[in-house]
Amino acid sequence: MLYVFKDELEKTAPGQFDVQVHHSGTLFKQGTEPTAMARGNLEMALISMQDVAKQIPEYSLFTAGYLIRDPDHQQKVFNGPIGEEIYRKVAEAMDIQILQVAYLGTRQVNLRDVRNVRTPADLSGVKLRMPGSKEWLFLGQALGANPTPLAFNEVYLALKTGTIDGQDNPLPTVKSAKFYEVTRQLVLTSHLVDGEFLAISSKAWKAATAEQQKKVRDAALAGARFNNENRIKDEQGLIEFFKKEGLTVTVPDVEAFRRQVQKAYLESEFSKSWPQGMLERVNATR
Repeated sequence: MLYVFKDELEKTAPGQFDVQVHHSGTLFKQGTEPTAMARGNLEMALISMQDVAKQIPEYSLFTAGYLIRDPDHQQKVFNGPIGEEIYRKVAEAMDIQILQVAYLGTRQVNLRDVRNVRTPADLSGVKLRMPGSKEWLFLGQALGANPTPLAFNEVYLALKTGTIDGQDNPLPTVKSAKFYEVTRQLVLTSHLVDGEFLAISSKAWKAATAEQQKKVRDAALAGARFNNENRIKDEQGLIEFFKKEGLTVTVPDVEAFRRQVQKAYLESEFSKSWPQGMLERVNATR
């Protein structure tokens, strides 16, 4: 996606931008990018709603499990009036301009050993790796597991040695990170339709002309469309890939997971700050 963004800008605005792609946390640790952009140390990054919720607590709504139904729903929510409100508030509060939402994938539970997982109770005691923020850790707890904070680049070894019992990520990530080499089961909980947001610092954004801003937005849209089409296609074919690699693929009682997770969020401190009526608006978006 980022290279499509770079190529599009080179075509439409030759010589006007120098896009340098640094992936896998080589510039800043995961989760620290928004602060780096606000301080002027970074021009662009992919950020998550978990990153946003750290600074705008009411948007923890968008970190909740089983809120966004599927990739189409995600695009309609964040590319419509709700997204416009969110992006305006992010710009005001964080000095960051969100350009486009990209579908990261639907997160599934990936376990080191095969278990009979039908309901959240069956994940009791499972050390499930989650990114190290309270929003992520709460999701792991809501799923019934024992959430364990760990940096992404440490997950493979931790699975191999048994430091953790499992992790959750979209299927394309399970493949690209080769977690299937050190796990034996996929539980298709489909608990979070995950997204990343291509964002630019307000300082860099305001330095561009209106014409340049349009070209940056257009390039971001081209990159996101490329990403979304390929992510969805990848997900459709990966179940068979993992089965061939020896993983057991099971489908739990997803409704039982949905009920418990939604109940946990509605009864939590998070929900007290959610904008009035926003949950209903998201649910009503078709």
